[in-house]
Amino acid sequence: MSKKLAAKASLIQMPPPPSLAAAAAAAAAAAAAAAVAAPLAGVAEHRPKTAPGSMAHFMASQSTAVKEAEALRERLKAFDGATPVRPLDPATVRPSRWANRHEASFSDATFEVLKAEIEAAGGNVQPVSVRPVRPASPLLNGSTAGGAAYELVFGHRRHRACLALGLPLLAMVTELDDRELFETMERENRARKNLSAWEQGGMYKRALDEGLYPSQRKLSESLGVDVALVSKSLSLARLPDAVVKAFASPLEIQFRWAQPLAEALQKDPDALISRAQHVQQSGLSLPAPKVLAMLLGAAEPAVLNRSTPDHRVIQGAAGRQALMTRDARGRVLVKFAAGVLSDAEESALAAAIERILQRR
Repeated sequence: MSKKLAAKASLIQMPPPPSLAAAAAAAAAAAAAAAVAAPLAGVAEHRPKTAPGSMAHFMASQSTAVKEAEALRERLKAFDGATPVRPLDPATVRPSRWANRHEASFSDATFEVLKAEIEAAGGNVQPVSVRPVRPASPLLNGSTAGGAAYELVFGHRRHRACLALGLPLLAMVTELDDRELFETMERENRARKNLSAWEQGGMYKRALDEGLYPSQRKLSESLGVDVALVSKSLSLARLPDAVVKAFASPLEIQFRWAQPLAEALQKDPDALISRAQHVQQSGLSLPAPKVLAMLLGAAEPAVLNRSTPDHRVIQGAAGRQALMTRDARGRVLVKFAAGVLSDAEESALAAAIERILQRR
């Protein structure tokens, strides 16, 4: 038995022993393979083995992108319902058919300041509001819009300034019907508090005359304005033209004057109109309270005696003028607008007064 095993063992051939260099190369290759396999083994160990696990792994890897998208979505919510703002050619924008600005509003000192600010900024920083003009949309005088593509909702003075300066008009474009336009304009004007009592009344009167509201009370309810204020405004807007023209500007007429003027008109309309025409024909540039007193018969425009207050306008060249006033006690006051007199002219005026005072 032992002889047979020894014979079989002699038939097995063993490989020759490796050299030292070969052994070192084999060891290095084995180490490198182990180094590469180690991270792969880690990945293999953490790779999800089920479909739900794969989905969870994918969502986790996308968490940063998802968070950024959510943050952007929250920021965009602030612009929901926002009206786009665009520059328009002011020549393509017409005044509103409910426009309530008197022409004097476009020539006073505040308008000149506004125009200077818009010119300095290169345009209106605060946008106006417009609506697209509907086909064959009529104006108050029965004509159509012509070449206008938009109708102002509010911002008539900004529009006029940009038109005069040749600057683009920054505007919000919105779709509004007539009532929405009127109510938006009225709220904006009340918030700015720069409409005169007479202009406010004219706006209400036009809305009623054109059937935008069935009654004064309905207008008041729709606008959220006290019915007494609406009544006073309408009373001023319905004054005869002669009474309005007695004032230097209708913008000077105040709400609190509505009742006494309405009572005077009801009591004796001919007398009120006669006094108004007398004031207008006198050519005197009088303060609004003085005009009111004359209209109500509290003071006469003509000078009857030395005790009656007198107002005299002294006209000069280039539109310069002075107002000389003598009160009931005989005191005389001469007023010049700011900047009318130069320093030299002031000195000449003082010298002239001095010469007058030295006379006997």
